Amino acid sequence: MESVRIDKWLWAVRLYKTRSLAARACNSGKVKRSNASIKAATKVQIGDHLDVPTHDGLYKRHIEVTGLYDTRVSAPLAQAAYVDHTSDDVLEAAKIKRAEKRENRLHRKEGDQGRMTKKQMRDWKKGLQSYKRERGDL
Repeated sequence: MESVRIDKWLWAVRLYKTRSLAARACNSGKVKRSNASIKAATKVQIGDHLDVPTHDGLYKRHIEVTGLYDTRVSAPLAQAAYVDHTSDDVLEAAKIKRAEKRENRLHRKEGDQGRMTKKQMRDWKKGLQSYKRERGDL
């Protein structure tokens, strides 16, 4: 095998969960080869250098293709199919951003955010009933 479609390869080496997500990323111009956007049908060969965004969009991986697959393979084979040349400072910045997002998500869960749950609504209405009784509105 000399070349494989980029969307198939991205899916086969587990950089994207589905082939359609890989194709969507390619067609929207997020996957680049030599700083040029490539389409999903573009052929990738051994030795190509690609800029591929992560699933959460925090940073782009700079990878070099070392193996070609057109079907999904196990994780050890997938990791051997490319070499990640992403710099350490980019990885560290992404790690910090992920920690901040996680902290923010945990904080939102604790607080009263968005629409009330049924239990919160019942408790709120009970509070209103006690307020009406105090005023004598019943």
